[in-house]
Amino acid sequence: MDRGYTTVFRTSRGALRRAAVIAAAAVAALTACQPEDLPADDVPASAVPGASATASPSASQPAAPDGERSLVDAVEAGGLRKQTGDGAVGDVPVDPGEMRDGMRLVVSNFAGPDGGDPVLFEGVDNVPEDTNKRREHLFRGMLEYIEWDPELGQPQARPVADPGPLGGSVECLMASLAENGQVICGWADESTAAVALFPDSTLDEAGKLFVAMRGDLER
Repeated sequence: MDRGYTTVFRTSRGALRRAAVIAAAAVAALTACQPEDLPADDVPASAVPGASATASPSASQPAAPDGERSLVDAVEAGGLRKQTGDGAVGDVPVDPGEMRDGMRLVVSNFAGPDGGDPVLFEGVDNVPEDTNKRREHLFRGMLEYIEWDPELGQPQARPVADPGPLGGSVECLMASLAENGQVICGWADESTAAVALFPDSTLDEAGKLFVAMRGDLER
């Protein structure tokens, strides 16, 4: 082998040895400096056990809204029993308004142990718009259901003094020219709206019973 080539080969091998020594020293220096030696603010997220690259919730899994409530198809409400068989509601008597995905419609007849005309209940949950407006829609629908004569004027809803532990707004209106007669009550809160028709009652009696029924029909 020519000497010139031998010299070049030896020189290259010597340079590689020196580079290896320098690299080993650098690795040793980096190994000695662990993340725990860094200030807390400088520790990378990947060095913290259980750390995630994204701390915010995924857009596909939003957190449940505060105050979200839903209706229950209860077998008993306010001491009244849901009617089944011939006494059950056969269809939807009152237009509930626009129903979108995720909304629930509950329609039931409830009656006391002594019989009598049942209380018709209809409500919706997960209401996307102002629930007060949805309640007004249900009020109008219930007046149409009982064939209220518009020439008699528009009955004015009055707030119930105690809406109960569920809060929100509870109102009742007298759909009769007498002190006793058909009373329509309705509630509206963060996400639900509902009405009920009390066939032979007073504003005070119907309001109290409606609040009691609500405690069994909403969660």
